[in-house]
Amino acid sequence: MTITHDDLRLDAPTTTTATMSMAAALNLALADAIAADPEVVVFGEDVGTLGGVFRITDGLAERFGEDRCFDTPLAESGIVGTAAGMAMNGMRPVVELQFDAFALPAFEQIVSHVAKLGNRTRGGVRMPMVIRIPFGGGIGGVEHHCDSSEAYYAHTPGLTVVSPSTPQDAYSLLRAAISSPDPVVFLEPKKLYWSKGEVDTSITAEIGTARIARDGTDVTLLAYGASVGLAMEAAEVAASEGRSVQVVDVRSLSPFDDETVTAAVRSTGRAVVIAEAPGYASVASEIQARVFERCFEYLEAPVRRVTGFDTPYAPPKFERWYLPDVDRVLDAIDSLHWEDES
Repeated sequence: MTITHDDLRLDAPTTTTATMSMAAALNLALADAIAADPEVVVFGEDVGTLGGVFRITDGLAERFGEDRCFDTPLAESGIVGTAAGMAMNGMRPVVELQFDAFALPAFEQIVSHVAKLGNRTRGGVRMPMVIRIPFGGGIGGVEHHCDSSEAYYAHTPGLTVVSPSTPQDAYSLLRAAISSPDPVVFLEPKKLYWSKGEVDTSITAEIGTARIARDGTDVTLLAYGASVGLAMEAAEVAASEGRSVQVVDVRSLSPFDDETVTAAVRSTGRAVVIAEAPGYASVASEIQARVFERCFEYLEAPVRRVTGFDTPYAPPKFERWYLPDVDRVLDAIDSLHWEDES
């Protein structure tokens, strides 16, 4: 079934507020974007008939037709290359690359073409496309299914890189990403697909802004994606031990919100960066460096990092030791030179 432009305008989304999973919020964002803009198309590996490995696109092909949501061959470079051609010609493709490490065959297309074309043409040709990548661990998957490859994309000029930690941000950030005139790598924490929260479709999110997830006065935890939930859990435990812990959800890895992060760390004088990816040459390293450069005279202690280890991703039975946990975060907090303790 083909849906005409007039049908799409009649099917425009209305404002809703409901409790739903992150997976449902992403599905709703895609549906609302397709309904609102006839140039939005969704495609990738198993996203049509199956509805995606994680069912993020469930029902979209049936609702909007196979010309708006469709399956592709299992060829990531071809998927991204096709999307780049569509974007160059005025469409707004949203592609799904099934798992984080599966996206690497498309890396050359993303870095050499998608990220550079706007600059190469002095803005004459824009690339309004979104590359959705399920990333991170916490699901007991093997190494090719649980990578945290965000540093590759954040390091690449010309790419916007974001990662939601709540269903609300999943909806709002994805709508903002699809509306962007430039390419966005949208990293979806697999561990959080089934987490639930309230979603108000009238709430918008501005790419390039961080979010204060919890107020506190003693120490600031900086995190993104699934690590935000860990930071919130650690903050609760620390509160029971007398620490007042602030949590900042970075959520936009590039561009980075230095203003919010700097103000937060200056207000507490102590900071810990939390991320699942290996620590060496990582996004966590970049955040740590930016905090040192902008907050040095305000710091009461060195900025700590709690990250994954510098090894390939662990087998499922060792995953719980590989990923950062509450105890490691609390140990980092305890190391921050508290004057009232010996």
